[in-house]
Amino acid sequence: MPLTILSRSQLRDLLHALSRDEIVSLQRNLAEALREYSNGSQEKGCSAAYQPQRTAITRQNGCTTLFMPASTGQTIGIKMISLQDGGEAGCAVERDAVDAQEKEQITSRRRGSFRNSVASLSSDLSDLSVGSEDKDDKDESSSITPSTTATTGSSSTDSSTLLTGCVNQQNVTANISKTLGAWPGAGTRDTSPRGSVTLLDGESLPFALINAHELTAFRTALASLMMFNKRKKVRTLLVFGAGTQAYWHIRLALTLRGEDIRRVYIVNRSFDRAAKLLRDIYLPENTEWRRDVKFSAMSTDFNEYGRILKTHVRKADAIFCCTPSPEPLFPAEYLTSGEGRQKGRLICAIGSYKAHMAEIHPDILRDEVTVHPPHRHWHKHIQRSGVIVVDSLDAALKEAGEIIQAEIKPKQVVELGELLMVRDAQRNEETVDEEKTLREWSQRGNVIYKSVGLGLMDLVTGGDLVRLARERKIGTTVEDF
Repeated sequence: MPLTILSRSQLRDLLHALSRDEIVSLQRNLAEALREYSNGSQEKGCSAAYQPQRTAITRQNGCTTLFMPASTGQTIGIKMISLQDGGEAGCAVERDAVDAQEKEQITSRRRGSFRNSVASLSSDLSDLSVGSEDKDDKDESSSITPSTTATTGSSSTDSSTLLTGCVNQQNVTANISKTLGAWPGAGTRDTSPRGSVTLLDGESLPFALINAHELTAFRTALASLMMFNKRKKVRTLLVFGAGTQAYWHIRLALTLRGEDIRRVYIVNRSFDRAAKLLRDIYLPENTEWRRDVKFSAMSTDFNEYGRILKTHVRKADAIFCCTPSPEPLFPAEYLTSGEGRQKGRLICAIGSYKAHMAEIHPDILRDEVTVHPPHRHWHKHIQRSGVIVVDSLDAALKEAGEIIQAEIKPKQVVELGELLMVRDAQRNEETVDEEKTLREWSQRGNVIYKSVGLGLMDLVTGGDLVRLARERKIGTTVEDF
């Protein structure tokens, strides 16, 4: 059995060489897998029933290693990644995050009650938050003059909420310093996952081994941009973070919607890392997808940082949060006040991955799921959608700090795969009305997407990339593994 090995550099070369059509094809295949995950029957290989729970071990040096098994029906695999996050030593302990009634709601949805969940969502959507077009204001942050060098690294979306547990049957505890020993300061270090994805064929024989660093960021951005593709207005993007996740969200957004985008703001706690990201973006080979989009960056130590950040958040049509931040990246009132409600935005939070982390203030999520009565209007009859979009309902309720801290309930969460099912639903007069309402909301309304990552994503996208690599003779092949 031949085994194809894709190193980090080999995979990066392959990803950078992808055409727009190939990226669209990869995204389409991932969307189909997510639809099966959310709505597939027991016979569908990608359905949630076939996706085992992840587990993790944290060593006494604060390094957490995740084990994420998954299956597509044809392919079985496991992703193993390590993150230096200073967690408490021990093994992952499964938490009972929801009560019996909420578990029944999840089980009911898994049994195929897609129409009911969409109908419930549709009933909460009216007078969507659509604002006037923003004008291009004078840039208030420092622009970077392109130079040389490239950057890698960012946050991960894949982890698990860890409780004190055991390693080799022994209870352990550890005192990990907040600075993680000699590690550099927050915002200056590479927090991307380190590890690999192993793929097995129908006979459970390994056929591929892929470096997880670039794959994790790429497949996460593919999923985030499924909602981004539907937006009517995407002229201004705001990106928090300056690593691999930020890079791929920017690159894929411009590749898929570059003709619509005019401005990209980058915010990172380390200005040097933001500058490195911009130098990478401005490399000559990136001219085709970069187009004539204007980029600017700033860090938290800028003068008048708060005022400039508030302006960026208010102007943004899409906000991508790509940091493992334990604290909200901006105050809730930026979006929950009357002025903040004057337009609809897409917010994708993919960086935080533990219960204590929160890139988005919980009050923003609470505001989003609170559907106000008709007599209470903030701006032009704007109302919240009533739901938060996630990649996995089960995982989000256990691992997404924003959702846990905001005390979001299962009935207030809709999986991305469920929304993608709308166009495939049996069409009748009622369905057409529901589809129209959902389409208007996804195009113009306030949409919050929270991702914690699925091993299924790595299997689907990784398998597609291995096929492309073999066609292009990229990678290392061990013929008789």
